[in-house]
Amino acid sequence: MNKKGSIKFSFIRGLVAILIALAVSYLLILMSNGGSFSDALDSLRYMLVQPVMKKNGFNSKGLTDIMALMVPTMFTGLATCMMFSANQFNLGSEGGIMLGAFVGALVAIYCPVPAPFLQIAAIGAAAGAVAAVLWLPAFLKAKFGISEMVNSLMMNYVIMYVIRFLLNTFFADTSKGAVQTKNFREGSALPLLINNGSGLSVGFIIAIATVIFVWFLMYRTKLGYGIRMVGINQQFTRYSGLNVVLIVILCQVIGGALAGGGGAIEMLGRNSYYNWQQQPGYGWDGITVAILAGNNPAYVPLAAFFMAYLNKGCEMMSVYTGVPAQLIDIIQAVIFLFFAAKEFLARYRQRLVVKSAEEESAALQKAGKEGGES
Repeated sequence: MNKKGSIKFSFIRGLVAILIALAVSYLLILMSNGGSFSDALDSLRYMLVQPVMKKNGFNSKGLTDIMALMVPTMFTGLATCMMFSANQFNLGSEGGIMLGAFVGALVAIYCPVPAPFLQIAAIGAAAGAVAAVLWLPAFLKAKFGISEMVNSLMMNYVIMYVIRFLLNTFFADTSKGAVQTKNFREGSALPLLINNGSGLSVGFIIAIATVIFVWFLMYRTKLGYGIRMVGINQQFTRYSGLNVVLIVILCQVIGGALAGGGGAIEMLGRNSYYNWQQQPGYGWDGITVAILAGNNPAYVPLAAFFMAYLNKGCEMMSVYTGVPAQLIDIIQAVIFLFFAAKEFLARYRQRLVVKSAEEESAALQKAGKEGGES
């Protein structure tokens, strides 16, 4: 199949999976509403329309809320794309973004550096800390063949409980009624793009710039080529002379740096102190984003927008209609199911492959005839 056909198939496959997920959602809403079709449609309207629309027209505040929600999932989505492209199922982005947020918060509180160097130091320290931590499952997989999925999944909980211990024991502000750090130093917050309560900061611009950087890294550099080749055929990559062990470690370390930097950006952009006691869920959303994007960094912003839109819509639906906001988890699960199913739309893909082959054959025959006539 040519590139055009491959893009077409990926788009249609994703669209069908999303439509099926929404259909399942409608049935679940219908069941929770006691079988009322009108109430179910009204609930679905809150989920799909109300995030960016209101009675008197377009809801700009809703759009900026969605854009702010996109920032952390863009970073975890990029991190996951980097790892999944090399066929490395590292699930450490969830703990990584939590650790990045914690390290970034500590730098913002205790580092005696003026802005904007304080912000740069916080993001850099967070990225470095998470890259160092996620180096361990990457090294164990590359050197000894130990499953990085199991290691990274366990690492998420190790990170969470270590942070909770440190926060409760050493860094909690005892003058506050809740478990949280001291407030960040003045000048540590990322500048807001729009001051309307959404928390949309320059972190959004940094995230878009990071998307461009990761796309360039993956598709225009030797390292990116090596990462993609390892994902396609690791043995062939080894026989080609590339250092597979180094590539496997690097892709996961870079992914960890992306998740860590994203955690610091999320913390400095939308918070004034650190108080996370549980995993934020951005890493798991990032996996869905990467799957929707087909592991292509260029499509990560679209996938992140879709996920943020659904999160906002489910939240509004829960507030106004009483349908549980956890419906987003079911939608994600259905999308996972159909994207993971290799035979989903396999016949349609086969037709596209045959059609592409016939078009190429016809073009070659036409070129041959023109060459013979000349």
